[in-house]
Amino acid sequence: MQKFFEIEKNSPGKARAGVLNTDHGQIQTPIFMPVGTVASVKTVHQRELKDDIKAQIILGNTYHLYLRPKMEIMQGAGGLHKFMNWELPILTDSGGYQVFSLSASRKMSEEGVKFKSHIDGSMHFISPEKSMEIQRQIGADIFMAFDECTPYPCEYNQAKTSMELTHRWLKRCIDWTNENPELYGHKQRLFPIVQGSTYADLRKISAEVISEANAEGNAIGGLSVGEPEEEMYRITDIVTDVLPKEKPRYLMGVGTPWNIIEAIGLGIDMMDCVMPTRNARNAMLFTWNGVMNMKNEKWKNDFSALDEFGTSFVDREYSKAYVRHLFVSKEYLSKQIASIHNLAFYMDLVKVAREHIVAGDFYEWKQQVLPNLRQRL
Repeated sequence: MQKFFEIEKNSPGKARAGVLNTDHGQIQTPIFMPVGTVASVKTVHQRELKDDIKAQIILGNTYHLYLRPKMEIMQGAGGLHKFMNWELPILTDSGGYQVFSLSASRKMSEEGVKFKSHIDGSMHFISPEKSMEIQRQIGADIFMAFDECTPYPCEYNQAKTSMELTHRWLKRCIDWTNENPELYGHKQRLFPIVQGSTYADLRKISAEVISEANAEGNAIGGLSVGEPEEEMYRITDIVTDVLPKEKPRYLMGVGTPWNIIEAIGLGIDMMDCVMPTRNARNAMLFTWNGVMNMKNEKWKNDFSALDEFGTSFVDREYSKAYVRHLFVSKEYLSKQIASIHNLAFYMDLVKVAREHIVAGDFYEWKQQVLPNLRQRL
């Protein structure tokens, strides 16, 4: 029987190249996962995602899909893959982060969370069991345990109490999942989430508890929520020392291109973030040479290709001057071109990182490339 996760190459440090095997296809790691919150990666067609951007897996959001289009429609379509016509793997988050971000309109208890819909003000309740049920109905290949994500900064006792609640909820998630089979004929894999804010001792405890759950993969949550980058790297390094090496590690909500390269160096296999598309819609492009603001006057008469090193058709077919003109004119096409570029760049970034892991020179390459990625053009 084929293993879910196979490591193909370990670098001299923590970085590794592997393969995730799902019923909807194989994923080469390390991998970046575009975020398709409401069954859509904003401004990008599924065909472009697959054929041009070369996305291997995308995300759906449990909270948003539960509220709209609702699970009756999702099940009627046969799950999210068929609903959005995406035949490759999908991961769903648990909805926990979105629910807990509604601090002014939710009430939490041991049982779960009661919250008010941001769409119409209606009241809803999500428990660990309900989150699992929704994610069964969505039908993602990988789905997340229901957790509480603490803010930053966070007092030690609050972080500890929240972490312990997340651990109790994990047991309920596992029990429900074991008792309720998949709905659409493909395997779903549950990932628990390490919490503990920026406290090293709590993170170690949480990583040990999550490891003992013996899930097929593990996630690190509660980072990239406002803490300094060095804190994120410090905690990630601590947690990856504890989580089992033979299983994939998913760092949730990360990040910039330099965050991604650093995380890979710390032993992370999977990442996601809204940044490439959100920043693209605000005229910020990431490139191998640095970061470009496409509204800047300096691009006004620059008729060179959008990105000479880019891998997408938009990088070859459109000039900097043209894309700047679209943004200044507030044309919708500007957001689409920029989103395609950024996502293709992110996919190229992890692909090249993987090649250097396999070649054995990842850390030397990392030191060379990081200064360029960070600079403003």
